[in-house]
Amino acid sequence: MAMKSAASSAIRSLLSSSSSTFSRNLHAPAERKKIVGVFYKGGEYAKLNPNFVGCVEGALGIREWLESLGHQYIVTDDKEGPNSELDKHLHDAHIIISTPFHPAYVTAERIKKAKNLELLLTAGIGSDHVDLKAAAAAGLTVAEVTGSNVVSVAEDELLRILVLVRNFLPGYHQAVNGEWNVAGIAHRAYDLEGKTIGTVGAGRIGKLLLQRLKPFNCNLLYYDRLRMNPELEKEIGAKFEEELDAMLPKCDVIVINMPLTEQTRGLFDKNRIAKCKKGVVIVNNARGAIMDTQAIADACTSGHVAGYGGDVWPVQPAPKDHPWRFMPNHAMTPHISGTTIDAQLRYAAGVKDMLDRHFRGEDFPEQNYIVKEGQLASQYR
Repeated sequence: MAMKSAASSAIRSLLSSSSSTFSRNLHAPAERKKIVGVFYKGGEYAKLNPNFVGCVEGALGIREWLESLGHQYIVTDDKEGPNSELDKHLHDAHIIISTPFHPAYVTAERIKKAKNLELLLTAGIGSDHVDLKAAAAAGLTVAEVTGSNVVSVAEDELLRILVLVRNFLPGYHQAVNGEWNVAGIAHRAYDLEGKTIGTVGAGRIGKLLLQRLKPFNCNLLYYDRLRMNPELEKEIGAKFEEELDAMLPKCDVIVINMPLTEQTRGLFDKNRIAKCKKGVVIVNNARGAIMDTQAIADACTSGHVAGYGGDVWPVQPAPKDHPWRFMPNHAMTPHISGTTIDAQLRYAAGVKDMLDRHFRGEDFPEQNYIVKEGQLASQYR
């Protein structure tokens, strides 16, 4: 469906190469940059929506602008292995742009090869596909478009909660397969009202999810390293939990809303999952590696986890034989929640703004930095 809101029009205007904000070529730098963008292919869908800018063909809508400034812009989806298109351009690339949806894994080895590299940008939120310590040691800047897909991900989380709690997917499959077995659905379908929902992490996305859950009359809990403003906490009606392991047994639904760091990798292992209530629903649109892959598959098979849903996988794209594809009662998809058309327009505009600032030698909005002047953002330390 092609939808054009006033907000989308404004963002398209920002992206337009004729925009006064970004056409001040008098200030263009003397040094021309080589920029490599790594995105997923749009293929047959690329021409169906003019706002589909997040794919290779759309190239974030910035090709004309970059080339008008004299920069070289290479765009590809080929990112795996030493013979990939990405690796062919590493030696003289100044800037690499990637997305969480088709991540270019910028390892320490790749950073060593990229002698001219200055800047790593994430078109979206989440820069764990970059070896952040290696980037910091090399004096690189790593930044993302903070807030660009917060609404998109929070809405998707709410969708997955409802899909799993209401046992929607078996009913859909019955409709597709010409079946009619109400009992096969109803025996494990519940209302959301009155259930206890806990978010592990209450940053921008976690807060927004809690706000959207309030009208459902749920019991809302949150665990985070920082407690939210008391007035906001009261307005949302959420209760702060100081200990993660104390919150988990209380929850009918658990939603993961924290970044992937050394501290959170594998956080939900076999032992932590065992602390959850039997029959719990887990939704994870944060990062797949926060979960122990086999532990989640085993818990779904045993029924300890009644349903697991999300769009993030430990490695992306996920291999065809990944166990999460085959576990019962799952609601998994490719990584899509943060790449709606509306989100694409926001993160494309954010990337363009940061590139423009970089070319002028100006700072980015402070919240966008993941690595700045050799220092990791606090959540990654």
